[in-house]
Amino acid sequence: MKIPTHILAPLMLVLFLAGCQGSSIDDLSPNGAATQLPEKLVKSMKAKGISTTSPVMFRIFKEESVLEVWKRKDNGRYDMVTSYQICKWSGKLGPKFIEGDRQAPEGFYAVRPAQMNPKSSYYLSFNTGFPNGLDRALGRTGANLMVHGACSSSGCYSMTDAQVAQIYAFARDAFKGGQDSIQLEAFPFRMTAANMARYREDPNYTFWKNLKEGYDHFEITKVPPKVDVCEKKYVFNHTSDPNAPIAATSTCPPSDQPESLKMAYQSYQTSYETAFSSMVGKGRIQPPSRSIQGLTEAKIIADWSARRARGERVTQEPPSLSPQDKDAASKPQVMVRLASAVAADKAKEEREASKRSRMTKMTASAAPMSVPAAPTVQQPAPAPQTTAALTPGAPAPAAEQPAPVKKAWWKIIGN
Repeated sequence: MKIPTHILAPLMLVLFLAGCQGSSIDDLSPNGAATQLPEKLVKSMKAKGISTTSPVMFRIFKEESVLEVWKRKDNGRYDMVTSYQICKWSGKLGPKFIEGDRQAPEGFYAVRPAQMNPKSSYYLSFNTGFPNGLDRALGRTGANLMVHGACSSSGCYSMTDAQVAQIYAFARDAFKGGQDSIQLEAFPFRMTAANMARYREDPNYTFWKNLKEGYDHFEITKVPPKVDVCEKKYVFNHTSDPNAPIAATSTCPPSDQPESLKMAYQSYQTSYETAFSSMVGKGRIQPPSRSIQGLTEAKIIADWSARRARGERVTQEPPSLSPQDKDAASKPQVMVRLASAVAADKAKEEREASKRSRMTKMTASAAPMSVPAAPTVQQPAPAPQTTAALTPGAPAPAAEQPAPVKKAWWKIIGN
């Protein structure tokens, strides 16, 4: 089919421009990175004394599937300006342990301008900053764990494209206003007394109690806490001698906090302990959600992920050690392979078949050409004979000898 000139010419121009700039056609298309916040939201922030370029922080709650956006007001305290329902997050409740365990991270992370990706394969994204200092001190591994669009996740927090365009805009505008890093707080759930009572038997409970300290500091002050790591745990609003550096695996140096903060924190903790004891005493607590059962389960899932990536036949869902899945583990599991692996095998078979076909054709064309057969010399037809009855004692007639055959001239030369 011939493409009309009026269509072909503009297309060739676009391809030329893309090629000479070292870009692709996609790079010439808008991808949402310049999306502005809705006017209604901007007016709502302005009424609270918040500008679009004021500092921002994000809070994530897995169990509730919520991402909250908090902005700093004129008085220095933060106020929640909006929230988004997370489209998909990967894994279960609990931190990320190792590469391939499919877990979305939990903890306190710093997002800087270099972590923003306007050309993401998932519309728009920013890197969470995993692993942070605590993750590395605990030997946790993994990379490229994002908050992104496309509503598809494997170890990340995924939003719809429309949602991530706004979240990206909040970060972009805050960086324009001079903020050098954005605090991202990722929690397994809202760290209330009721929820902590639900998960008090969970293997991740000690880690979650440490996260709750930072959660409490923000709930009290409405200011993102200063986060450090020592003794392989988070410490918050830690003030110490500047000559006594804090190291992730070293003993925490002596610290002090403003008296007002200490008193507020103690009062908050007293109220919490009372509520926690009450919830435990009731005995009617909402059943917990599934959580990763430590490094042991993380290694099992990572092995499943690796075998799945290699195209091996594996169970449709990753293995689970969660108490809720004990009954399911005893039942026969459907074994499946990635569609991509099946397609790859089929493509390989087709390539092999094509290769065999080409080899057959090449062999046939390389074979020596056969010599054309000599034209058949027509023999003279024998004279018709009359069959007569033989008289007894009469001699049999002699057989007629065939006439000598003349050789074709080309056969004489070859002998």
